[in-house]
Amino acid sequence: MKTNINADVIILAAGSGKRMMADKNKILLDLGDRPIIAHTIARFYNHPMVRKIILAIREEDEDQIDSIIATYGFNDIVKVVGGAERQDSIYNCIEILSDDTHILLIHDGARPFVDEDIITRSILETIECGATCVGVPSKDTVKIVDQEGLVIDTPDRSQVWCAQTPQCFRLDLIREAHIKARQEAFLGTDDASLVERYGYKVKMIMGSYMNNKITTPEDIRQARYIFD
Repeated sequence: MKTNINADVIILAAGSGKRMMADKNKILLDLGDRPIIAHTIARFYNHPMVRKIILAIREEDEDQIDSIIATYGFNDIVKVVGGAERQDSIYNCIEILSDDTHILLIHDGARPFVDEDIITRSILETIECGATCVGVPSKDTVKIVDQEGLVIDTPDRSQVWCAQTPQCFRLDLIREAHIKARQEAFLGTDDASLVERYGYKVKMIMGSYMNNKITTPEDIRQARYIFD
């Protein structure tokens, strides 16, 4: 599929192995025949609508990341050392993007199950509306609790979605949101929340219940079972 839209992607690979209880960055753990991050990169590298991939990495992981890039033939991957927070990492990546980038996708490196259809729909919907977030309807009833653990609200489940990535934006829109958040020292829970904060509408589009983020030892066991 060819378009005149320049769509670039930032893949966040600057996490740690703390919740995974691993001695290295979780995206470097093996999943099937290759590291998690290699699976994730391949999903975007092989997508016909993605022009450029920028990896936000930890400085201490650079040699291993370079080895993965070379081993699996990922050419022209741009690496940027991440910041103290996820939001800082994304800002650092946005700073190096050229002005001819139209659409920016932001994706968690620990979500290797994203598929081509999700990526395509994210880009096409964002061309139309400016900002999208992939997600799935909550299967569970959600409770809002106070600091003492007491339930204070039960939202209508039909309106509750679990956000995933990629989140996808017009570059000018997400750049402006990050600059304003930086000026105000505001730290959002995700990129869509920054865009929402500054008055823009974000469209939720259907993702997949398979598009899970690998965060805990249970997650990696389940992911390995899927790949086996």
